Amino acid sequence: MREICGDDGVLTDPSQRRVYESDGLTYHRSTPGVVVMPTTTEQVAAVIRLCAEHRVPFVPRGAGTGLSAGALPHAEGVLLVTSRMRRVVEIDVENECAVVEPGVANLDVTRAASPHGYYYAPDPSSQQVCSVGGNVAENSGGAHCLKYGFTVNHVRGLQIVTPAGEIVELGGKAPGAHGYDLIGAFVGSEGTLGVATRVTVSLTRSPEKTVTLLSAFTSLDAGGEAVSAIISAGVLPSAIEMMDALAIEAAERAVACDYPEGAAAVLVVELDGPAEEVDAQLERVTALCADAGSFETRAASGAEERALIWKGRKSAFAAVGRISPAYIVQDGVVPRTSLGEVLGRIAALSAESGIRVANVFHAGDGNLHPLVLFDDSEPGAGERAERVSGAILDLCIEHGGSITGEHGVGVDKACKMPRMFDDAALETFDLFRRAFDPDGIANPEKLLPTPRLCGERPGVRTGVHPLVESGEAEQF
Repeated sequence: MREICGDDGVLTDPSQRRVYESDGLTYHRSTPGVVVMPTTTEQVAAVIRLCAEHRVPFVPRGAGTGLSAGALPHAEGVLLVTSRMRRVVEIDVENECAVVEPGVANLDVTRAASPHGYYYAPDPSSQQVCSVGGNVAENSGGAHCLKYGFTVNHVRGLQIVTPAGEIVELGGKAPGAHGYDLIGAFVGSEGTLGVATRVTVSLTRSPEKTVTLLSAFTSLDAGGEAVSAIISAGVLPSAIEMMDALAIEAAERAVACDYPEGAAAVLVVELDGPAEEVDAQLERVTALCADAGSFETRAASGAEERALIWKGRKSAFAAVGRISPAYIVQDGVVPRTSLGEVLGRIAALSAESGIRVANVFHAGDGNLHPLVLFDDSEPGAGERAERVSGAILDLCIEHGGSITGEHGVGVDKACKMPRMFDDAALETFDLFRRAFDPDGIANPEKLLPTPRLCGERPGVRTGVHPLVESGEAEQF
């Protein structure tokens, strides 16, 4: 590895390796066997070929902001960190696209494109630090995915290194590609099909006008009614976000965002597009919020106030650290019409378990981000929080939703995949994965409930596992 990446590109000291023991979901931890930091596609390919030759597992990692333990290191494997690959290779205005390396921060794509009148639409809350490569791996969304879609809707081309160490080009600058949609399969594959080393993304023209509203309600139900009314009226905001009282309290303590006092829920609604259209939508949305029971609705007067409104929302995940020693960030999806009932059930789970839950969510598309709060110094609290977290995902499935909207499956939710997919579907997923990675070395034990049990290689399983039959292990 040192011959490939140089002495400064390989970390073996235990204290240095421990820096990388978790991603943003710190509940899961594992110290990597070795950390390798390549700077070129050729170095990535050489590292992976070496891993393949010796059947050593490798785990790709970007900025480490993921929230599903998707970049959890393998204790006896290589952690392949792409953070040094951070060049914006090209801004192609004529083709309305950008070519970037995987370590480029999400917001840096917009910074590079903005002088030309463009921006990069996918905007995770961690966009100032999260990397494009990580966004590709997790198919990240963000507040504006209601109108503009997820990462997969903006990726035109990929240069990838397969688990065999081959460099492969998928797609290109032209929007749309013929044949099998391998880009669609790779985006969101969580590092199990290889590593992206160059990404071509679509750029979106900056809107003529953008307006951000903050609307406060005395109940979550009233806020939910406003969301339904806005969408039913045919208005498509670029974002509709909701926060409950506990999340608001945390955000106020952290960043003093000046949300209306006494609010049980707030909506952040953003409108963009042609000025005349935005002005008409602003009037309509303000009236719909009032009809739903809003006691205060205000539009940001300028860029500074708009930034403060968004600062409160985008700080929510980190801000709960002000009101809880530890927390689990969950990520599930329900049909928008089920939001009220599901939020009520979450409140009941919280009351029954004594575990507080703060709710932050992309209300426009039903993507929930419950923050399950607990004291990790209290015996059994972590286990209770895990049970509440899992029960919330079961609620999402029960209501026709999904176990993840944008954070991915990773380690944290792999055991829930059989609740969503039957054996035939999971075996098909596994066959596809093994077509890229027959030896199971690319980010093993993530995404799929395979290896079925600790230490197994991926592969289709038939019949009852011997350890399950003997009662020594449980198989979901």
